[in-house]
Amino acid sequence: MGKGKSDDKGKADAKARKGDASGARTDADALESKKKADEERAVADLADQFVTDGLHPMGGFADALRVDKDFALADLDPSSTPAFDGDKLAGKAAMASAEEELTDLLERLWAESTAGSKRALLLVVQGMDTSGKGGIMRHVISVNPQGVRATAFKAPTEEELAHDFLWRIEKAVPGPGQLGVFDRSHYEDVLIVRVHELVPQDVWSKRYARINAFERELAAGGTKVVKVMTHISKEEQKSRLMRRLERPDKFYKFNPGDVDERSHWLEYMEAYQAVFDKTSTVGAPWHVVPADRKWYARLAVQQLLLEALREMDLQWPEADFDVETEKKRLAAS
Repeated sequence: MGKGKSDDKGKADAKARKGDASGARTDADALESKKKADEERAVADLADQFVTDGLHPMGGFADALRVDKDFALADLDPSSTPAFDGDKLAGKAAMASAEEELTDLLERLWAESTAGSKRALLLVVQGMDTSGKGGIMRHVISVNPQGVRATAFKAPTEEELAHDFLWRIEKAVPGPGQLGVFDRSHYEDVLIVRVHELVPQDVWSKRYARINAFERELAAGGTKVVKVMTHISKEEQKSRLMRRLERPDKFYKFNPGDVDERSHWLEYMEAYQAVFDKTSTVGAPWHVVPADRKWYARLAVQQLLLEALREMDLQWPEADFDVETEKKRLAAS
C-alpha cells in the first residue's frame, strides 16, 4: 500500500511539473505572439508614414554593395548596413513601403513580354548555409509569385553530372517577362567543387571564363543579371545553427553536414574572393550583402531588384486594337 501511494504521488508530481512546463511554454508563446503582433503594427504604421511622406523610391544600394576591382571580402563587416542608416523597425517599414512598386515593376516586365519583349531579370543568390537565402525567397520574391521562376540548385543528379556543368543552369533561366531566381547556381561549380576538390583544378579553373561568356549571352538575349552573395559571419552562423538545434520546430532545417562545412570556412572565403575577382563584370557585377542582420539583407536584395528594374525603364504595352471602338462595342453588348 505504501509503495502504491508513493508511486501515485510521484506520478502526480510529474504531471504537475509537466503542467507547469506546459503553462510556461504557453505563456512564453503568448508573449512572443503579442510582441510579434505589436511589431507588425508598428512596421505597418511606419510604412504608411513613409509612403505618405514620399520617402521612396530609395536608392544607392547597388553602388554601395557592388564588387569593384579592389574589393576584399575580409574587409566587409557582415553586421553593417551600407546605404541604410535606420534601425530594424525602419528597415522593415522601408521594405514594406516598397513592395507595391516592386509588384508594379514586375507586372510591367510581364506585360512587355505579351507584346513581344524578350526582356527578363535573373537574381542569383549565393551564400554560406543559414545566410538567409530562404528568407529572401519568402519575404522578398513572394510579392509576385505568378511571374517568378525560382530554382533551388541541390547536389547534381547523375543525369546532370553526365552533362556540362551549365546544362542544368541553362534549362532554368527565366523566359521573357519573368523574374528568375537561383538559390545557389552555376557558381557552386567553382565554390564547393573547388573547396572539396570534386574535380581537378585544371577543370574548375576554366569555368570562370565559361561563366562570364554564359552571362554575356544572357545579357545579349535581354536578360539582366543581378548577382548577390549574402555574407554572414562565422559567429552568426554558429548562433543560427544552435537555434535550430534548440527548437523542435526547426530540426527539419538542420543538416549535420553544415557543421562539417564550418571547418572549411577559410577555404570558402578564398573561393568566394576568387569568384568576385574573376566574374564581377561590367555587365553582371557581384553585390555582397552583409547578412548578420536578416532584416537588412532582405531590404538590400529588394532594393537591388528595384534599382535593376527601374534601369530597365519598363513600359506598359500599347493597345493593338482601337480602344474607343471596343468601348462602344462593350457598352452595346
